Amino acid sequence: MTVETDKKYSNQFLYHYMLNHQSKYIYLHGFASSPHSIKAQKFKALFATKNIPLIIPDLNQNDFYHLTLTRQIQQISTYLKNEQNSVILIGSSLGGLTAAWTAEKYLNVKQLILLAPAFNFFTDWLQSIDQNTLNNWKKQRELSIYHYGYDQELPLSYQFITDGQTYDETTLKRSIPTLIFHGKNDEVMPIESSHSYAKNREWVKLIELDSNHGLTDMIPEIWKRIKNNIRYNY
Repeated sequence: MTVETDKKYSNQFLYHYMLNHQSKYIYLHGFASSPHSIKAQKFKALFATKNIPLIIPDLNQNDFYHLTLTRQIQQISTYLKNEQNSVILIGSSLGGLTAAWTAEKYLNVKQLILLAPAFNFFTDWLQSIDQNTLNNWKKQRELSIYHYGYDQELPLSYQFITDGQTYDETTLKRSIPTLIFHGKNDEVMPIESSHSYAKNREWVKLIELDSNHGLTDMIPEIWKRIKNNIRYNY
């Protein structure tokens, strides 16, 4: 893990960027969010200033109830199976976790840019829910969740939990340049989760920001760093 830019890491980034000048960028939104989130749309507009299309799949698939990490990975896999060009995945929160698992399998993913990624999500998030609520969720098989993308409460199947708990993040071993932005004051996913992920993974660079989970106030800073790398692609 590195915290500040170093020559070795920068050269590693440059190598991957030069592999293919027609790289595609895919943005994966977070849990209970949508392609129309403030962050997703701001990045789409910023990429447009460079004449680069930013693909933003809807991970809800009009079926939030049956959402699982596996389903999200499978959905993104459909974009990658026959893609000849290199791909850069940008993932926010649970979208970041999805990106990490997807990149483990598909070698045409050449870089990860993760925004407050939800590492250790199925432990940390569950600990934030009181035991009675968890017991009722498990018993009734669904829980009402406020969905920011739809601006309403929606039911979510308990399968979301049982599926997520089958993933062991210690098995994520592919050496792929990974840039993580995480707020020091993240109230949803503690920055310690990114520290733990980056530890002993020398291909990961963690940038700590004075922000919260949303990181919307840091988009200009994040974009500046992304933009510096785009020039090697286009």
